[in-house]
Amino acid sequence: MQASNDILPATGPAIILVEPQLGENIGMVARAMANFGLSELRLVNPRDGWPSEKARAAASRADHVIDAARVFDDLASTVADLNFVFATTARARDNFKPVRGPVEAGRALRARQRSGQRTGILFGRERFGLYNDEVGLADEIVTFPVDPAFSSLNIAQAALLMSYEWMKSGLEDETKTNFSSPDMMPATKKQLHGLFAYLEGALEARGYFRPAAKKPKMVDNLRAVLTRAGFAEPELKVLRGIISSLDRFSPAMPRGDGSPGDDPRRLPAAAARAAKATDKDQV
Repeated sequence: MQASNDILPATGPAIILVEPQLGENIGMVARAMANFGLSELRLVNPRDGWPSEKARAAASRADHVIDAARVFDDLASTVADLNFVFATTARARDNFKPVRGPVEAGRALRARQRSGQRTGILFGRERFGLYNDEVGLADEIVTFPVDPAFSSLNIAQAALLMSYEWMKSGLEDETKTNFSSPDMMPATKKQLHGLFAYLEGALEARGYFRPAAKKPKMVDNLRAVLTRAGFAEPELKVLRGIISSLDRFSPAMPRGDGSPGDDPRRLPAAAARAAKATDKDQV
């Protein structure tokens, strides 16, 4: 028997769960589908019935998938309107069906969808997967390249992998991300050379370049490291601020709320003495 839910237009392969046992797993499958643009969920005899509040809670707001889920009494009627079906399995089967990996399967599903075909992917029971006769209703098999010593996947994990491969197969550029770092103007050579000079002066004052004969090589190495990083203007300003802070402050005289010039400990000796004399006069 099919549920009376309105049927959404197919936006990709139907995800078909055969006798799923836990509502939570159904919900996590729905969430995985929604993550990657799939919306058609078909359920064959869910053990705990349907609808399921546990499934809705686990779907994490993928309510459009949960609300449109369709329930069937048997697998044959579930796939009756589909032109092509993949069956997922971790075990070798004694049949002559082609076996694909998830990448190839995702591309095959995309090609068939573009030609107007309706497609689906079968996922078996949590405990033991699909029976051989159920695999027999599929056109091809898809299996995941997992560790043979531990090959079992949760159905939500398997659905996530296939949903991801489905979406990826439709991308013009698989390396493109939904967001990127802000565009920053590369630092000019003048700015970079200014940083070199500032850092060199700070290190020289602290006796870093020892022995003196090795200073030219040490300076070259520092310049090579900083040049290779390819700093942008804002990054160079951060570095300069760090060097400036290390140059002006120390554990004995940490940075406070005021400017370094406000602290007598940082003033030249003569200016410091003058400041103290002024304080005495005021007293």
